[in-house]
Amino acid sequence: MLDNGKAAEIFGRMVTGLGGPADFMERYDAYLPKAAIVRPVFAANSGFVTAMDTRELGLAVVAMGGGRRAAGDKLDYAVGLTDFIRLGQSVDADKPIAMIHAQTEEQYAQAASMVQAAVRIGGERPEALPEVYRRITLADL
Repeated sequence: MLDNGKAAEIFGRMVTGLGGPADFMERYDAYLPKAAIVRPVFAANSGFVTAMDTRELGLAVVAMGGGRRAAGDKLDYAVGLTDFIRLGQSVDADKPIAMIHAQTEEQYAQAASMVQAAVRIGGERPEALPEVYRRITLADL
């Protein structure tokens, strides 16, 4: 479904059905806000990605304004993290672990520090985990 474009087609119809632009999937860059700073963050040392603290990664986005601390907080839809390295991949000074989308240098610096702390780097490649943890069918319900 992801490889053949069906999921994107369905998402595009959903956007249109909710009042969004009909050409959102073809021209999303024209509709989505862009951060002032889009820059990679690199690991502090070389090795393999052995773990990620996803809660801490989420808090990095919240710190930039991409998530709410309180119900009334306004969201900045331009900030966030993209292009993450995957578990088990090797990292070095030339290979980013993620891209940070921030509005200020201060936001970038704080997010970079949080991302570096959240991504664990080890000397040995970890054992590969299955991409699908468990399949749930109607019989399981």
